[in-house]
Amino acid sequence: MRTTQNNVEILVGVGASIAAYKAADVVSELKKKGARVTVLLTKSAPQFVSPLTLKVLSERPVGLDLFNEPAEWGVGHVTLAKRADLYLIVAATADLVAKLALGLADDFVTTAALVARCPLVIAPAMNTAMWEHPATQANIRTLKSRGALIVDPAEGLLACGDIGSGKLADVRLLADIALKAVRPGAAKGPLSGKHILVSAGPTREHLDPIRFLSNPSSGKMGYALASACLDLGAEVTLVSGPVALAAPAGAALVMVTTADEMLAACKKAYASADAFIATAAVSDFKPAKASAQKKKKDGKPEALKLVATPDVLLTLSKSKGKRVLIGFAAETEALTRHAAEKLEKKHLDLIVANGAETFESDQVAATLLWPGRAPEPLPRMPKAGLAARLAAELAALLG
Repeated sequence: MRTTQNNVEILVGVGASIAAYKAADVVSELKKKGARVTVLLTKSAPQFVSPLTLKVLSERPVGLDLFNEPAEWGVGHVTLAKRADLYLIVAATADLVAKLALGLADDFVTTAALVARCPLVIAPAMNTAMWEHPATQANIRTLKSRGALIVDPAEGLLACGDIGSGKLADVRLLADIALKAVRPGAAKGPLSGKHILVSAGPTREHLDPIRFLSNPSSGKMGYALASACLDLGAEVTLVSGPVALAAPAGAALVMVTTADEMLAACKKAYASADAFIATAAVSDFKPAKASAQKKKKDGKPEALKLVATPDVLLTLSKSKGKRVLIGFAAETEALTRHAAEKLEKKHLDLIVANGAETFESDQVAATLLWPGRAPEPLPRMPKAGLAARLAAELAALLG
C-alpha cells in the first residue's frame, strides 16, 4: 500500500456494456484526484468505447490484446496486476461477472483479475432482467464472499428502454470508492472511533399510492458527507430518503420514505452517535389522510388538508447531550438571517446556508455559521469539496 494519493496505482478494467463509455469519465476523475491509472479492455469493449480515448485520458498504453502487449509491460497482465493498489472493473456485464466468479481468463481484464492481490471493486452495468437473474445474483454473492466490493447499479431508464436497476453507478462515486479503498490512514483519521449519523435526500408524503408531496433534493450532499467522514475514519450511519445514488462503501445505509420513517431511523442511530449531520430535505407537511386508492380526476378540484410532519433535527436536538449537531438551511431569501435563526433554535454547533437552487446541482455556494462567530461565505465548489471541509470542521468540533 502506498502512502500518498499521488502514488496510488489503479487498474481500470472495462467490460463490453453500453455504459463502457463512462469509463472515460471514471479515468478522468481518478486522474484529477492524483491517481495513476492503467486501463484494460475486454475483447468487445472497444465496440463501446475508444481505446485511443482511454489512452489519452490515462496517459498510458491501454491493455487489449494479450499477445500484443507494450514491451515495457513485460507479461502485462501479471506485471500490471502485481503493482496495482486497486483493481476497479467498470461496466461489468453479466458475462464478465460470470467469468470473474468462475475464474475464467480469456482476455486482459479477466487474466489480470486472477493475478491481482489488491482490493477488487466491481461496478456492474446491464439490463435489469440480467442483473436480477438468479445466476447473476449467485455470481455476485460468490464474488462478495471472496472479498470483492460490488457497487450495485443504479435505477433508471436503460439503453434498451427498460426502467429498473442496471445503470452504471455514478462515476464520481466510483472514483471516490476506489480512492477510499486504497487511501491509507483512515483507521487513524481524526474521526476514528466516532459514530457519525448523516441524513440525506428528500422524503415523500403520499396523497395516494401514486402521488406524493416531495422536493427536488438529490441526496448528493449527504452522500458526499458520509463518504468524507468515512475517509477520516468514522463509522457512518446514512439514513436516506429515495435517491438514485449508491451508498458510499463502508456506510451503514438505512432507506426510508416518509418524515416519520426518517425520524424513527435517525432516533435509533442517534442513541450511539457522536454527531448528527442533518442534510435531508424533510417534507414539512403531509396529507391529513392519504387515500388507499388512486384518486381519479373527475374535473372537480378537491381541497387538500395538510398537517405538519415532525422536525427531525429539532426533535433530536432536545436530547443533544455532548453530541455535535450540524444542520443545513436551504433558503430562497434572507439566507443568513434564516440560517442564524435555525442555528439557535435547534442548538446547532454549525449550520450550512445555501440557496435552494443547489438541490440537484453537483456544485454549491454556501455560508458557514457557528454560534458566536462571524459567518464565513465559501466560494462555489463541488459538493465533495464542501463535504471534505465540513468533515474537517466536524473533527475539530469533536476535539
